[in-house]
Amino acid sequence: MRLPAAILAVFASIAVTIDATVYFQEQFQDGDAWKSRWVESKHKSDYGQWKLSAGKFYGDAEADKGLQTSQDARFYALSSRFEPFSNEGKPLVVQFTVKHEQKIDCGGGYVKIFPSDLDQNDMHGESQYYIMFGPDICGYSTKKVHVIFNYKGQNHLVKKDIKCKDDELTHLYTLILNPDQTYEVKINNEKVESGSLEDDWDMLPAKKIKDPEAKKPSDWDDRAKIDDPNDSKPEDWDKPETIPDPDAKKPDDWDEDMDGEWEPPMITNPEYQGEWKPKQIDNPDYKGVWVHPEIDNPEYSPDTNMYKFDSIGVLGLDLWQVKSGTIFDNFLISDDVKEAEEVGQKTWGVTKVGMHSEWEINKLNTTHNSESHASAADPSDPHQKFTKMSLYVPKINQPCSGVTSASSFYVTAAVLS
Repeated sequence: MRLPAAILAVFASIAVTIDATVYFQEQFQDGDAWKSRWVESKHKSDYGQWKLSAGKFYGDAEADKGLQTSQDARFYALSSRFEPFSNEGKPLVVQFTVKHEQKIDCGGGYVKIFPSDLDQNDMHGESQYYIMFGPDICGYSTKKVHVIFNYKGQNHLVKKDIKCKDDELTHLYTLILNPDQTYEVKINNEKVESGSLEDDWDMLPAKKIKDPEAKKPSDWDDRAKIDDPNDSKPEDWDKPETIPDPDAKKPDDWDEDMDGEWEPPMITNPEYQGEWKPKQIDNPDYKGVWVHPEIDNPEYSPDTNMYKFDSIGVLGLDLWQVKSGTIFDNFLISDDVKEAEEVGQKTWGVTKVGMHSEWEINKLNTTHNSESHASAADPSDPHQKFTKMSLYVPKINQPCSGVTSASSFYVTAAVLS
């Protein structure tokens, strides 16, 4: 019996759902209980402290709570363990959100994926990891997304320059590593880079190398232009670069016994033509640029398991920040790309609109509040002080008590300080 196509599609969807596995997920929805799941490294005694916070602005006060760095100029080292697994034969998806609400000047916003045998109490910058992924900002020159894979004990950086977001809003970062040795990087659920491990990392020796036996023939002429043999330097070409100023005159009070022999100052010779060079003509013997022939590299051997990690078991935050305030949230490690996209929409996607509005209000209020000035309500009472403040209220879609106009406006109020 043949089943309708629609029913087959439903069965296929169910099969995908059943096969999908979420290995790790953390959204910090249970208050301080996160402390029982995350371990602070004791490798150093002065690591920066973490706190649970939604920050200064947010789309949802509870849903947007995440781990926030709280101390300037500190290293941070925190990790969480999960049931070990291998990504052999299936996609690996690493996803999380980052908000640099402090307008970060220099610091990391990336995560590291570690082998299951990591000693979390001793995690530090030299601890071997499988993957390092996420944004890194330092000044104007470094604003990139790191994608680093460990292959045979060596860390390999992606050769492409992947730009990260550098504003103060929350952004969703996603890395997809496929068993066919391809990858994809997404920011805010949109692809920003993709390719293959072999092309975009120097994990394997080059497929081709220059033939060590090949040499450019001795009679190979690779000069496109040559001097014209029939050209000759004009007889009147050679002129000095500088000459005595013909208009200069010896001062009347010049005393040769005291001042020495007077010499006129030197000026640029208007007739000086520089070094003579013969005209250039096409070289009749030009053979083009010699290309060194290549041969197969005997040291190259393809590896279809470059993507594979045998025992993934820890997600860590091991980074340095000059200015603290970054919030990490919505961690997800899965083998299902569609599931990760949906999780991103249900978390970052739901709160981003409200967060953007809150950010605009916070930014504008900060600007206008800095221009506020104090005015005395009653000059005779020195204990009573008021501050005149201009509060900018942007146009929003949500109802606001006491607001009847749909356009942006300013409210000026005297606030008791």
